[in-house]
Amino acid sequence: MRGERPSASSRYAPLAPPLKGGRFFFILLVILLASAILIGRVTLLQVIDRPFLQSQGDARTLRHEAIPAHRGMITDRNGEPLAISTPVVTLWANPQELPTDGIQLMMLAQALGMSLGDLEERIARYSTREFMYLRRQMTPEAAQRILDLRTPGVHSQQEYKRYYPAGEVVAQLLGVTNVDDIGQEGIELAYQPYLAGHPGQRRVIKDRRGRIVRELGTIRDAQPGGELTLAIDQRIQYMAYRELRAAVAENEADGGVLVMMDARTGEVLAMANYPSYNPNNRAGLDPRGLRNQALVDVFEPGSVMKPLAMSAILENEQFDRNTVVDTSPGWMRIDQFTIRDIRNYGRLSLAGILEKSSNIGMSRLTLQLDDTAIWERYNQLGFGQSPGTGFPGESTGSLNAPVRWSRSERAALSYGYGLSVSALQVASAYTAIANHGERLPPSLLRLPEPPMGIPAMQPAIADDLLDILEESVGPNSGGRRARVEGYRVAGKTGTVRKTGEGGYTADAYRSVFAGIAPVSDPRIVTVVMIDHPRAGQFYGGAVAAPVFSSVTGNALRLLDVPPDREVEDE
Repeated sequence: MRGERPSASSRYAPLAPPLKGGRFFFILLVILLASAILIGRVTLLQVIDRPFLQSQGDARTLRHEAIPAHRGMITDRNGEPLAISTPVVTLWANPQELPTDGIQLMMLAQALGMSLGDLEERIARYSTREFMYLRRQMTPEAAQRILDLRTPGVHSQQEYKRYYPAGEVVAQLLGVTNVDDIGQEGIELAYQPYLAGHPGQRRVIKDRRGRIVRELGTIRDAQPGGELTLAIDQRIQYMAYRELRAAVAENEADGGVLVMMDARTGEVLAMANYPSYNPNNRAGLDPRGLRNQALVDVFEPGSVMKPLAMSAILENEQFDRNTVVDTSPGWMRIDQFTIRDIRNYGRLSLAGILEKSSNIGMSRLTLQLDDTAIWERYNQLGFGQSPGTGFPGESTGSLNAPVRWSRSERAALSYGYGLSVSALQVASAYTAIANHGERLPPSLLRLPEPPMGIPAMQPAIADDLLDILEESVGPNSGGRRARVEGYRVAGKTGTVRKTGEGGYTADAYRSVFAGIAPVSDPRIVTVVMIDHPRAGQFYGGAVAAPVFSSVTGNALRLLDVPPDREVEDE
C-alpha cells in the first residue's frame, strides 16, 4: 500500500557467504607469490644485474673517443721546418640517417663539390653500413661551412695532415705520408715509429644520433711524435736544387743529382734530385721524381775514381808523385780491348795523369800493382757496401770480388768502369782526401759531435792528392769551370758512357764532378752528376763543374768560411 513502509528485512540485501578457509588461503598465496616474484625481479635488476645493465646502458650512450696526436716535426739543422702536421677535419656520415629529401641532399652535394648523382650513388653503395667518408682532410673553415647545413647523419672527425713547406726542393729525401698520416717513403718511412704520435682517449656521452652531449673527462692524453733534426741546411738545399734544375734544363738532360757533405763531420748538408715533385700536390706527378737518385740509383762513376785509385798507387813504394809514365801513343790493347785517351799526352807525371785524366796512364800503373790493390782501396772507401744512413732502399752499389779478374778488368776499375756507385758513396769516399785519409760515413741527421773517421789511406798521400786535385782545376785544366772566386778548390771531372742494349752507347753520357773546398782547410765535399746532356756539351768539366762552382761558392759564403785565395790571383 502507498503509505506502507518497507520492512527491515526488505531494506538490506543478504550478505555473501563467507569464504571458506581453502579459497581464502589460495588467493592469499597467489598475492604473496606475485609480490615475491615482483620483489625478486626488482632485486635481480637493481642488485644482481645492475652492473650488467649499467654497462649496457653506458654502451649505448657512453663512448670512448680517440684524441688525435700530431706527427713530430722534421726540421733542418738550423731549426727551419721541413715537415709539419696541420689540423684538418674529416667529414663522415651514417648513410642510414641521411635525409631522403632531394633538396637537402642537393645542398650537401654542392657543399661537398660533387654532383647529386655521385652522392646518391655513394649513399646507395654504403646503405647497409653505418659509416662512410664524405670528404677527408678538409680545412676547418671549409668543413664548418658544410656542418653549418645541419644535415642529419653528417659528423666531423679531427685529424692531422702533413705539410712540406719546402715543396719539391727536398721531396725525395723527406718522403711522404699517406692519408692516415703514416710514413710511406724517405725519412718519413725510415723514422715512422719515432715520428708517429700516440693517440689519447676521452670518455663522452653521445645521443642516439652520435652527437656528443657531454664530455666526462680524459682517460689518456695524446702524446705527439718526436721531432727530428736533419743535417741538411735548407738555404744550401734551395741553392743546390735551383742550380741543378737550371743545369738540367740548359743541357737538355734527363735529370741530375747533387750531394754536399760536411768534410769535418760527414753530415749531408744538401741532397738535391731532379726531376722532383710537389709532395703537397701529387696530382700528375712524374714517377721519375719519386726516387732519391742520390741514394737509391747507381751508375758507373768514370774518371772521378782516378784520384781514389791513385791513392793505392802512391802507397806502392816504387811510385811517388814525381813518377813519369809514357802514355804514347794514346791507346793500348789489353785482352782484345782497346783503351784510349782523348789524344796522345806523351810522358806524364802522376799529377799530370790526373789533370789530363789519362786512362792509359792509370792502366799502366795499375797493372804493376798486386791484382787486388785497387779493389782493396775501393773496399776501404766504402764502395760495394751500404752507406749506413738508414734511408729505405739505399743502394750498396756493385764492387765485384777480385776472383779471376782479367788484366782489362783491373785496368778498367782504375778509371771508374766495371763498378757501380751512388753519388753519396762518391762524396763519402772523397771525405778521406779532405780529412787526412779518414773517411767519414754519411749522416742524414744532425750529429751532436763529429764521429770517428774510418782510416782509408795514409794521411800524407791524402794531402798529396788534395794538392794534385787543386792542379786539376787550374786555369788551363779541363776542370777550370769548377773554380770558385776567392777560394782554393780541388776536384776531378768525369765523363761516362751510358750502357744500352748492345753495350756502351756512342752518344749518351753522364757528366760528373767531385770536388773539395777550400783546400787550405777543407769544409765541404760536393758531387754533381748530370744524366744524359743533349745540348752539345757532355764533358764533366763543361756540364757538371759549373754547378759545383756556383753551389759551393754560395755555400762557403753562407757558412762564413773565410776565403783562402786573393781575388786578384784569379
